[in-house]
Amino acid sequence: MISSSEMTVTAAETELPPAPEIVTAMATETERAREVDDEEEKILRQKKLEEALEAKSLRRIISAYLNYPEASDEDLKKWERSFRKLSPAHKALVPHYPLKFQRLRRCISANSYFIFNMLQAFEPPIDLSQDLDGCEDSNLDCAPNEKYILDGRHDSSCQPALTNNCTYQEESKSMRDSDVQRKDANDHSPKNESADIRINDKTCGCDGDHLNHDHGSASLSSHDWLDPSLQTHVPLVDVDKVRCIIRNIVRDWAAEGQRERDQCYKPILEELDSLFPDRQKESTPPACLVPGAGLGRLALEISCLGFISQGNEFSYYMMICSSFILNYAQVPGEWTIYPWIHSNCNSLSDNDQLRPVSIPDIHPASAGITEGFSMCGGDFIEVYNESSHAGTWDAVVTCFFIDTAHNIIEYIETISKILKDGGVWINLGPLLYHFADTYGHENEMSIELSLEDVKRVASQYGFEIEKERTIETTYTTNPRSMMQNRYYAAFWTMRKKCAK
Repeated sequence: MISSSEMTVTAAETELPPAPEIVTAMATETERAREVDDEEEKILRQKKLEEALEAKSLRRIISAYLNYPEASDEDLKKWERSFRKLSPAHKALVPHYPLKFQRLRRCISANSYFIFNMLQAFEPPIDLSQDLDGCEDSNLDCAPNEKYILDGRHDSSCQPALTNNCTYQEESKSMRDSDVQRKDANDHSPKNESADIRINDKTCGCDGDHLNHDHGSASLSSHDWLDPSLQTHVPLVDVDKVRCIIRNIVRDWAAEGQRERDQCYKPILEELDSLFPDRQKESTPPACLVPGAGLGRLALEISCLGFISQGNEFSYYMMICSSFILNYAQVPGEWTIYPWIHSNCNSLSDNDQLRPVSIPDIHPASAGITEGFSMCGGDFIEVYNESSHAGTWDAVVTCFFIDTAHNIIEYIETISKILKDGGVWINLGPLLYHFADTYGHENEMSIELSLEDVKRVASQYGFEIEKERTIETTYTTNPRSMMQNRYYAAFWTMRKKCAK
């Protein structure tokens, strides 16, 4: 027979685990909590570092714009020095040159005036006073140096959305322009394309004819960030990107660029018009995404057709400029620029080289855009791989874009992912892979498929070709130049097959 006291002891011994197990469990929970805290701290430090890198990158881009007058004047001084080395007899044969140099200085001043007004209207979305000091940590995996080529053929960048009833979405998705290592392909050298941007997730609504920017976290006013202490001297390659932007303005926003727009944009617009004939009758207009939207004209034209249109751009160079044109232009022809002054080569005459171009050719706010027009800044893959975009788009339009990829297969996969079943992908452009000739970067990736392989890969992601042809076109070409680079661009319409 067992006593009650013995029973109590036995029960206690049965219910309580051995002391060492309690200690071990508590230690495990403490270690887990510490690991969670360490991980959160690492994430915060990583975020702080990325924001500081973003601020540094944006300062560099702004500095490139601000360095434009000085860099252009240095070019002019070089031309003047060469002229002075001529013998008196040779100088007498070109007596108009001193006057030409004076005219060039006035042209540079006009371009600089436009640039400075553009920068004054820009509201930095991040605190540009941030610095990398104290942020860098060798144990942190810094965001990879995204390289984007800004070329005379395909200058694409980021811009805000625009006028009446529009939205500007700024996505915090690898939109940083690691400019230091980005390669400029937008000159009519072998390559041509664009740049970068990274911003906090925000939406900017439109009021009347202007976009209301609410940049929340930015601590600097629209003028404080122009303080000389925040400016730096940048390599000339950065200023070359500014010159590319000026040429792209002609392509998208000048009457002189109408011919190129007819070559590249018109076939796309006509195809969209024919594929969605009943869009005006639908309660919700079809939605079209335009990756690599550049200065925004194509996305605007698609919106004017009656689509919900969103342009996506990666370059801060482009974003700053397109924001100004889309949101702050008051009347057509408000500004005068001189896009062709930076090269003396292949000019038919001095007057051709120094001719003015008026911009914009239309008033964006009065163009007749559809409610829902927007511009989204960020890396295409990073932004649109989010599950919220899966199967949401009726059409994707890519114009001089797909060859900007490190991995074009990933582009095709993403386009397939975000299209609805039965949605269409309209493409126009060459395959001038922007990273094909990148040297000195062992980790640089560049997948360069032939057109045949591109179509084969597309079929693996559920695409069927409905139309296909070749279109001859130029890209940011001076129509009065003795050199005209032409592309025989692939144009196609592919439809995503419906899931069985």
